[in-house]
Amino acid sequence: MPLSELEFGSFLAYTPRPTREPGMASKNWMYQLKTNALVGHPPQTTASLIALRLANRLDEVPFKAWLDGTALAVPVPKSTLARPGSLWVPYHLCEALREAGLVADVAILLERIHAVPKAAISLPQNRANVDAHYHSLGVRPGLAVPERILLVDDIITRGAALFASAMRLAEAFPATRIYGFTAMRTISDEAKFKGISDPCCGTVTRKGDQTHREP
Repeated sequence: MPLSELEFGSFLAYTPRPTREPGMASKNWMYQLKTNALVGHPPQTTASLIALRLANRLDEVPFKAWLDGTALAVPVPKSTLARPGSLWVPYHLCEALREAGLVADVAILLERIHAVPKAAISLPQNRANVDAHYHSLGVRPGLAVPERILLVDDIITRGAALFASAMRLAEAFPATRIYGFTAMRTISDEAKFKGISDPCCGTVTRKGDQTHREP
């Protein structure tokens, strides 16, 4: 049965065109996340800091049940083809979640077969839709069927990459329960931005060749 909806949880939020604080601070956090920068005292990677803060606040997040240390964490591939030594933030997030005891293990099940336009530097009309992402992804064979998968990405806007990745995994593992997790979600309307720390549980649904995220 084709995937029609994906549940996802997100820990932080940012607004892309801020005019005041704390929106400006949220955008700085987004840049730190995208580069997995060293932050804090003593310094640690942004991915590690987010995972530790999430673990410390687990009782406050609506997706607590997904982070009980039993799910298999799977990183969403980059928009470009994999290159040795290149930065892959979703993978670092997966490793940080494992080190914090929030997932059982990490597996690279998805790979990008051919590149798609990078969302962060593309106009909305030029970004890859869910079909483009789906056809650019492949599943690596040979893994035993996991009971639950936590599909991990750094930032969610409309959720096309996350949803397409879930579609591929759902085809390969039809009996597996798949959830999404993103460290941060985009709030385009600054008036709706509540603050950087804004845990939520929502859905990504398919609308034709596009996706809709709520909230």
